[in-house]
Amino acid sequence: MEVIELELADKSYPIYIGSGLMSDQKLIQSRITGERVLIVTNETIAPLYLDQLKAALDGLDVDSIELPDGEQYKTLDTLNSIFDILLKNNHNRNTTIIALGGGVTGDTAGFAAASYQRGVAFLQIPTTLLAQVDSSVGGKTAVNHALGKNMIGAFYQPQAVIIDTESLSTLPKRQLAAGLAEVIKHGAMADRDYFDWLEQNLEQLLALDTVSISKAVKGSCSIKAAIVAADEKETGIRALLNFGHTFGHAIENGLGYGEWLHGEAVAAGMVMAADLSCRLGMLDPVDGQRLKNLIKRAGLPVAPPAELQGQFMTLMQRDKKVSDKGLRFVLLDKLGKARLVEAVDEEKLQQTLAAGAALVS
Repeated sequence: MEVIELELADKSYPIYIGSGLMSDQKLIQSRITGERVLIVTNETIAPLYLDQLKAALDGLDVDSIELPDGEQYKTLDTLNSIFDILLKNNHNRNTTIIALGGGVTGDTAGFAAASYQRGVAFLQIPTTLLAQVDSSVGGKTAVNHALGKNMIGAFYQPQAVIIDTESLSTLPKRQLAAGLAEVIKHGAMADRDYFDWLEQNLEQLLALDTVSISKAVKGSCSIKAAIVAADEKETGIRALLNFGHTFGHAIENGLGYGEWLHGEAVAAGMVMAADLSCRLGMLDPVDGQRLKNLIKRAGLPVAPPAELQGQFMTLMQRDKKVSDKGLRFVLLDKLGKARLVEAVDEEKLQQTLAAGAALVS
């Protein structure tokens, strides 16, 4: 088992990475506050892992709720269904909420924990690659609004993140590829050596090679943990983790939540951000092509959907990263080095949008 410590001034916590951790009763119960537990999972994950987790919680008073599966259910109505079971079963401030599932489950359960009785303990047990390498780490919790992704939420850190890499064995290929988008993102924006390693080992990752997967999960969690430790509330460097997200969130909002997976939208968004970086004279086009090639090899989209032509500017204005100065983009100076750019040349931006449209026309 690997352990990464996410060091925060007032709330540090461990990220455990290993095989079979979902059955580790001693480990899981050591992170529980009180005697009451609510497991929040979804209808896809519950048949696979709910009984296994309940067995590890033997001796505690455990309730569970199975949410519908999909980004389109990351809503206030779903959040309210969690509050319903907490209240109906008289859960108090000593309750621990456990998120068992992917990013939607983790984000929604985390926001419920942040809100219920002004905050109860929270444990992340992510079962998708995207959740393991990204959304479970760092304390971002939220639900979506019809007009914007993750617009209603809170920063709320878990007691711990417990990553059982065995859970990836049941992950559909499309979900695996979507998770690899975030892995690629970490290398592209923060660590060129890691990006180089991903280029060399992508086929092993797609084949779920145990050693390669463990190294990727550890590598991405280490990058994200270091950035979050330096900037928990995203007032500075943490914003760099949004590489590809300004374009990507526009795709998700424009298509409707759940039509594309989050990682698929981020993948196309990274290609567009790299294109804009090249047009602004920041990024060597050779490096931009390397990024695009790696994303394509992972089986991910490299262009936005055709039906969003002409809508991108409006959709991007709804993004939560928009500042008083307007649109902000995370762009690349080179592979492994990103920076936040405001007041982007609109002509260059329109050229990037046109180039994306041309790829799907």
